[in-house]
Amino acid sequence: MIGSTEVIIIAIVILVLFGSAALPKFARSLGKAKKEFEKGIKEEEKG
Repeated sequence: MIGSTEVIIIAIVILVLFGSAALPKFARSLGKAKKEFEKGIKEEEKG
């Protein structure tokens, strides 16, 4: 499992690489990916 220190380091690296303007787009796409992943898991459990 990823700890809080790793999450902070990853966030800083992303901020440096992409800049603050790209962060909302990145967070939105990450949320959509998580939602699709969970949807796939639920469908797999049903079938």
